[in-house]
Amino acid sequence: MLIVQKYGGTSVGNVERIKAVAERVVQTKKQNNDVAVIVSAMSGETDKLIGLTNKLSSNPDGREMDLLLSSGERISAALTAIAINELGFKAMSFTGRQVGIVTDEAHTKARIERISGERVKRALENGIIPVIAGFQGVTETSDVTTLGRGGGDLTAVAIAAALKADLCEIYTDVDGVYTTDPDIVPDAKKLDKIAYEEMLELASLGAKVLQTRSVEFAKKYEVPVVVRSSFNNNPGTLVVKEDEDMEKVVVSGIAYDKNQAKITAIAVHDRPGIAAKLFNAIADANIIVDMIVQNVSSDGKETDISFTVPRSDGRKALKITEEIVSELGAKRVDLREDIAKVSIVGVGMRTHSGVAAKMFETLAEHGINIMMISTSEIKISSVIDSKYTELTVRVLHDAFELGEGKKKKQKRKKKKNFHI
Repeated sequence: MLIVQKYGGTSVGNVERIKAVAERVVQTKKQNNDVAVIVSAMSGETDKLIGLTNKLSSNPDGREMDLLLSSGERISAALTAIAINELGFKAMSFTGRQVGIVTDEAHTKARIERISGERVKRALENGIIPVIAGFQGVTETSDVTTLGRGGGDLTAVAIAAALKADLCEIYTDVDGVYTTDPDIVPDAKKLDKIAYEEMLELASLGAKVLQTRSVEFAKKYEVPVVVRSSFNNNPGTLVVKEDEDMEKVVVSGIAYDKNQAKITAIAVHDRPGIAAKLFNAIADANIIVDMIVQNVSSDGKETDISFTVPRSDGRKALKITEEIVSELGAKRVDLREDIAKVSIVGVGMRTHSGVAAKMFETLAEHGINIMMISTSEIKISSVIDSKYTELTVRVLHDAFELGEGKKKKQKRKKKKNFHI
């Protein structure tokens, strides 16, 4: 069996943790498995490098940033290989270039175009454990690139797909994927398995367990992924193709994202091409727009356009919007940064009615106003005042009976009624 294991920054955060990772890798190898390892930079290392850069420049060149930031993963890879060698097993560290990870030229957020993986394949054939620096690749012209925050997950899944691995294990500091953030809801339940589509929605909606692009890659190439903790031996959460059992669960999880800003252009002249002109300008600035709502006035002459962007891009998007709509006679443009997006996700929504009604009714009962709504087949998102984020997560988690406590109470109640 070929297993790809990825270890995050906290898992290789210091020498003792690296030794623990090496022991886990060796244990997997002893169980008659071939193992390829991907590592992130040691916890805090990337932020440290960014901090040094900020002392020199407020707008550093992307190419130089990629070369700098890729060093953190290379250090982890070499140290991990050394630790494995000390345990009596042969290991070799590899950079993204040496593995043959070729990307486009979008520095700091490159996309993988292909992976040769020949050196990794040869290492495995010779009984060597390859330890690969995550998060990085090279362009066709051999410039170093990085894959964006969480890019180590993408490296692991892409390597697993290229090697046709039987399993990709993502080791982190949590036991798996939970119904929601356990720090907000203590009785949040760890899921045994979750569909690619659900994990993709949760990741894109604020859950930080897996990088969104890694889930997209896993879904495309049907790579089985397990999210596990490197701090214990508890079973994790399996991310796989949707099956019939998953459809029986209406809501699988609740995600939230406070990194949101809402921009509203008020009283814009309502004529064809206005929205296209605005959002083309936003796109040209590489700003990702999430939710869009357009309200037309009763006379049909004016419209309000609201949309959300990452909070870090809020001011930039505001300036662009003001410049565009000033030509269109808009009254003003408003920016709100005190908002959050809370979403419920579940493949069971496709076959169950009344989910949206239940969500909105629950929020109304607790006096939580909804500013914007977005839906898909398997998710419903609501934009709310950020001060109600934790409350919203808790009441929705309770309303859809996702917690461990709720399930246990239900079982006890059913058992009692049966005996009566």
